[in-house]
Amino acid sequence: MTVTKPFPNRRITQNSWVVPDIHAAMQHWIDTAGIGPFFLVEGITIEEQRHRGKPTNVEVSFALAQAGDVQVELVCQHNDAPSAYRDTVPVGATAFHHVAYYCDAYDRDLAAYTDAGAEVAFSGSFGGKRFAYLDTSAELGAMVELIEASDVQAEFFQRIRDAAAEWDGRHSIRPAF
Repeated sequence: MTVTKPFPNRRITQNSWVVPDIHAAMQHWIDTAGIGPFFLVEGITIEEQRHRGKPTNVEVSFALAQAGDVQVELVCQHNDAPSAYRDTVPVGATAFHHVAYYCDAYDRDLAAYTDAGAEVAFSGSFGGKRFAYLDTSAELGAMVELIEASDVQAEFFQRIRDAAAEWDGRHSIRPAF
């Protein structure tokens, strides 16, 4: 697979790990990497979920923190629904899963990957904004996630960056919303 169409922003926004226990994983990152605070997202509804073209109903929690210019995301799947997470990380394991790009031109960026042969492993929307995981694991050893840009998402990501810049080690785990 070769992606030949240019992207306006080739900076990786996020690195993500699938974890079996979101709370233990956050604490582990805080204790061993000094990264925090984490913003915990639980009980969200992902709309229009599709796994490799078929409807699915994945239940997940996310935790987000900032490490310099890159966001660290931890993902914990709570059910056995087919998903991009289960495609590459066995139940009970912790493993690197994907890099994410924040896209101002989501449709064009998605087409660049699919035209190059990448399969959409998982897609949906959250708060009306789309995302897609592209199966680039054979080429990159991980998937690529594309996240559609929005003002609400940009403000949330900025809040995470600001909290990390001011973090004094207290209030290490915070609700996202």
